[in-house]
Formats: sequence, C-alpha cells, structure tokens
Amino acid sequence: MSKKIKVAVIFGGKSAEHEVSLQSAKSVIAAIDKNKYELLLIGIDKSGKWFLNDESHYLLNADNPKLIRLNNSNTEVTLVSSGEGSQLLDLQTNKPIGTIDVVFPVLHGTYGEDGSIQGLFKLMNIPFVGCGILGSSVGMDKDVTKRLLRDAGIGIAKFVIATKSNRAEIKFAEVSKELGLPMFIKPANAGSSVGVHKVSTEEEFNSALNDAFQFDRKVLVEEAVKGREIECAVLGNENPEASIPGEIIPTHTFYSYEAKYIDEHGAKLSLPAKLSEKEVKDVQQTAVKAFLAIGCEGLARVDFFLTESGELLINEINTMPGFTSISMYPKLWQLSGISFPELIDRLIALALDRHADESKLKTKFD
Repeated sequence: MSKKIKVAVIFGGKSAEHEVSLQSAKSVIAAIDKNKYELLLIGIDKSGKWFLNDESHYLLNADNPKLIRLNNSNTEVTLVSSGEGSQLLDLQTNKPIGTIDVVFPVLHGTYGEDGSIQGLFKLMNIPFVGCGILGSSVGMDKDVTKRLLRDAGIGIAKFVIATKSNRAEIKFAEVSKELGLPMFIKPANAGSSVGVHKVSTEEEFNSALNDAFQFDRKVLVEEAVKGREIECAVLGNENPEASIPGEIIPTHTFYSYEAKYIDEHGAKLSLPAKLSEKEVKDVQQTAVKAFLAIGCEGLARVDFFLTESGELLINEINTMPGFTSISMYPKLWQLSGISFPELIDRLIALALDRHADESKLKTKFD
C-alpha cells in the first residue's frame, strides 16, 4: 500500500467569513478520501491562533450555520520550516508534530484568500491548493480585478472607488447620476457578500458606506446590473478548464450572506443554467480568459451578469469559493462529471504539480 499524502486542512481564520470557512472545511473533510490522505486539521481562531484539532470534535454546533464555531483544542501549533520539510510545531512542548506534504487552505476572506497566508506557504516551501500570492491578492481586490479585466477586454459593470482619503468627495447626487439607481456598495476586499448593500436613497448610501468602511479601507460603489446571475467554475493551472455554467436565482433582495450560507431557501439554483449552446461557450471561454487575466491557479469561481441584451459582464472572481453543502463550485463540477472527492484529488494534484514546477526554477546564478 502506498504511503498516504499528509494534507493539512486549514480553516477558520480572522476574517468576517470565519463561520463560512468552518462550513466549507466540514464538507471538504467529509468528502476527502481517507484511504489516500492523512489529515491534519488546523483550526485558526478569530484571534489568529492555530490549533491542531481532532476530527471527532473540531466543531461546535456543526449542523447549525448560525451557531457553528471552532472548538479550540489544547494543542496550539505553528508552521516551521526545517531540512526535512515544513512541519507543525507544538508550541507548548516545542516539539515537532510531523511534516506536511500539502496544505488545503479552506479559508475565505481577509488573511485567507488575499495572498497573506499564500505568502507564508511560499516562504515555507510547501505546496498549497489554490491561487498563488498574486492571483489571490488580485482576486480579493474588486477594484484591481475590474481594472485588469477591463484591460483584457472583458465586460464589467461601471464603478466608482471610495477611499478614506476621498470619502468626502463621494457625493450621492454625483455618483447616482453616473451609475444610476439603485446602486451596490461593497468592501473592495471582502467576500461572501459581507458588508454589501443595495441602496436607492442618500440616507441608505451614507449608511452603507459607513458599514462597508468597517470591513475595508477601500469601498466599491457599483451600478446595479439587471441580468441573470450566471456562475462558472474553473479548474487548472496553465491550461484551465471551465465547468458547465449554473444560474443563481435569489429569493432575497440580492444574493446576500444569509442567502448564500444560512437560509437554505435563500436562492434557487438552475443546474445547468438554461442557456443556448453559444451562451454556454461564451461563458466558459470568458471565465477561462478572466481566470488567466488575473493570474489565477488551481481554482476559481467566475460570477457573471447576463443582461437582456445578451451582454456578458463579470461581477467578481472568487479565488477560494465556498465548499459548503450548498456551494456552487463543487455543485458545478459534479454537474460536469467530477465528484466532490475527485475534485479534491484534482486540486491537490494541481498544487503538487505547481510546486514541482516552481522547484525547478533557478534562484541564483551559476
């Protein structure tokens, strides 16, 4: 029997999407092939401490999305690099726990999918699932993403950026004239619809800006696009492939945090999306083009608006999409013929392949 691959599944984290990460990790841990992989479960609490957890009790209220939380163990750990490879170190005993072959960071939001922890893995010379530093940081920043997509000739919605330095210059009357009403206000560096508001009045506008600035120092003010919400999953490194597209039909005012992760009836899913053959091809080709344009690797979910006139606009690119039981990314690949366990296999293989390729690069002159 071949030796099992040691996979460190890391979840939780300091972001506002901590609870979403716990739900995603629960699904990944349940689906991963235990005959092929040896798991190390690392939960990061909201203060940023890392704990080695046991699979039997790493979550509290695991079946309640509103109350789910990390069950911190007594084993606080950190990641260290040694001659034998990256290892977990028990901070209490100062003894190594074991080496890690690959990391699966099931982390959403700030510090998890913005390039921060990806940089740590790079420094530790350890393979990891998902986008690298650049793709992660760009994908997290909706402002930079939109600028790169626009330069690549990919359609996007009109937007205005508010920062703390120009906050006083962002006037409701001027912005609404440029973008129309209603408008969306969202933190530039957050996901899962955290801090997102749909506004139609000056009072709502000012209140939404104040709320969004609690989550980020840069805020996106965007036109509300009337169109169908189409999503496409992308998988791969240099030669990525796109899934069959699906459609989100929100039952809430918009596809909010609650609709995505708490209310199981928060949206209807049309799988596959009812599209023409040409529309399917356009969505898939544009998803791959966008994936490459911002430097993604491994995986991403590309979200579109399809307007009544047939215009395809990218809403956002999520470089670590949800892996919960109701999340679109695994559902779209299941629809495309790749099961959840097989999807995990493919993602881990992509991480190991990329690391092997990067290891061949020269780091000094001969």
